[in-house]
Amino acid sequence: MAVKIRLKRMGKIRAPYYRIVVADSRVKRDGKTIEQIGKYHPKSDPSFIEVDSERAQHWLSVGAQPSEPVLAILKRTGDWQKFKGEPAPEPLKTPAPKADKRALFDDALRDAHSEPQGEAVSKKSAARKPKAEDKPADQAETTGESAGTEAAQGESEA
Repeated sequence: MAVKIRLKRMGKIRAPYYRIVVADSRVKRDGKTIEQIGKYHPKSDPSFIEVDSERAQHWLSVGAQPSEPVLAILKRTGDWQKFKGEPAPEPLKTPAPKADKRALFDDALRDAHSEPQGEAVSKKSAARKPKAEDKPADQAETTGESAGTEAAQGESEA
């Protein structure tokens, strides 16, 4: 039985991620596997690569053949060089640590409290004319009477 170390595709359309698996060479790409020995996420920046080095060394020592993409991954992690007895490559890039959400919230809150405490009055609201409620009582009565007479005149003409 020929054993291969290859990638098993998972994920969505245009968002793939892979598992590095050991499988019989006659089984289809995403079919039954013998063992999973790692993960590979090519879309993240930098690419996420995780390989169980001990299991990879075991399968290489018993004759499992890596596919071309897996060979490139094993060379990047240094497992291939360890198997061949060559010097190790430079270490992989790791993503920058994410900022703490609590600290970001506290900073935003601190900035909000340092803003001016005056009223927020826009130019539109300052330029707006006063409503009938704001007028003195005697002016409000006269406008109400004139509006009532205009409405009565409109009814008589119709």
